[in-house]
Amino acid sequence: MAESGRVDIVEVGPRDGLQSEPGVLPTAVKVEFIERAIAAGARRVEVTSFVNPKRVPQMADAEAVLAALPRRPDVWYVGLVLNRRGFERAAAAGCNEIGMAVVASDTFNRRNQGVSTDESIAAWLDIAPAAQQAGIRPQVTISAAFGCPFEGEVPMARVVEIARRVAEIAPFEIALADTIGVGVPAQVTELVGRVREAVPGIPLRCHFHNTRNTGLANAFAAVLAGVRTLDASLGGIGGCPFAPAATGNIPTEDLVYLLERSGYDTGISLERAIETGRWLQEQLGRPVPGMLVKAGDFPRPADPTNRPPQVSA
Repeated sequence: MAESGRVDIVEVGPRDGLQSEPGVLPTAVKVEFIERAIAAGARRVEVTSFVNPKRVPQMADAEAVLAALPRRPDVWYVGLVLNRRGFERAAAAGCNEIGMAVVASDTFNRRNQGVSTDESIAAWLDIAPAAQQAGIRPQVTISAAFGCPFEGEVPMARVVEIARRVAEIAPFEIALADTIGVGVPAQVTELVGRVREAVPGIPLRCHFHNTRNTGLANAFAAVLAGVRTLDASLGGIGGCPFAPAATGNIPTEDLVYLLERSGYDTGISLERAIETGRWLQEQLGRPVPGMLVKAGDFPRPADPTNRPPQVSA
């Protein structure tokens, strides 16, 4: 089949990857992590979060990280914010994209952000116009869209309704996040379809965790459903510190391998991504979950007629 087009990857390792680490990496190491991701081809990098440092001490140096990063017109430095104060910090620090999180379940939203889901939606509706006026690209993630560790199954109708509400401000993008890694491909296909129908014209992004070993399958299901932007974390590190047993993100290098051998272009150097995963192991002092860090790449066939079958969506 013909080439299947482009799938962009948002590198979330420096924020979502590091926020659950038991130790705090030095600022200089975080900056090198981000620079390595950019050198590998990442053009959207979630660099930090602007949250209470007592709650997430791993992100306490948010301003210092941004101050050390070179400004590049082709790179989006994404800062996670949860309220107006966080947005103001992100804007002052120099983020050119902000991501807001709204949790689909009220219990999890209160545990994660200290307010109800409705209050987080109200905060988003206040923050997004301010970001647009400041020339900062605003996007929003619906977290726990596939299940909640406290309330269990999350009705799709609730996720769709939240998507409609956050779309009132016309965000740059809406992300659907499987924060605790409970989703399966059929669920991804249905939810993406229902949300796209509810908010036509707004690009969708997906964020998966590999807690139950379905993350990559879910990512590919999202691509087949038409999603063209996915989150991933180099080495597969990360998780939510406020959700029980929410283990790592899907590994960037594993996702690149899957997509590019299936006919998609990601713009990410697999060799450099694997190198960074191995470098991360040295910085963290332990193995990372990613599989290609262990196994390495597999040579592409020189004969184009002997390539793996490609897919189209």
